[in-house]
Amino acid sequence: MSSFTRRAAAVLVLACTAGAAWSADAPRVKFNTSAGDFVVEVYPDKAPKTVENFLQYVREKHYDGTIFHRVINNFMIQGGGMDANMVEKKTRAPVPHEGVQAFEKGLKNELGTLSMARTMDPNSATAQFYVNVANNAFLDPKPGNPGYTVFGRVVSGMDVVNSIKGVPTGRKGMHADVPLTPVVINSAEIVK
Repeated sequence: MSSFTRRAAAVLVLACTAGAAWSADAPRVKFNTSAGDFVVEVYPDKAPKTVENFLQYVREKHYDGTIFHRVINNFMIQGGGMDANMVEKKTRAPVPHEGVQAFEKGLKNELGTLSMARTMDPNSATAQFYVNVANNAFLDPKPGNPGYTVFGRVVSGMDVVNSIKGVPTGRKGMHADVPLTPVVINSAEIVK
């Protein structure tokens, strides 16, 4: 093996080890839902204010009893803000938008990633989040478009997320894409 090949192999091993260490240190949150459990990993080194905001809602038990109120197969599942009667829970002030910062650090709206839901105002995200169930590059920041803040990813239970994305949906009042049978977040807890 040449000296160059050995150096290249060493760099590859270090890169893989660094990635594993980054994931090993990331906080994890377990969602227990009426469809089963899934676990997400969040990245404070990529979107610190967003992650702290999300974890504070978890600590406050804000997500317990909320539903996935917007489900679109081959797009995303959104939850964390409404109860089964489609009544929005009270939230704290919005978190500053970190979409560009997170994107520049490698987080994209890809299959299995966790992002903040918001209105047309980039600085309006509070508690609601979504899980991408497809690669949604059009939600990433671009010149003239701040995009959506990605701050984590599903690390186990993607089969549960996939079962949620396929549930039958309809309208409930002014809301579209609402599961006909509520998919309830029974609890969300920090597990690491």
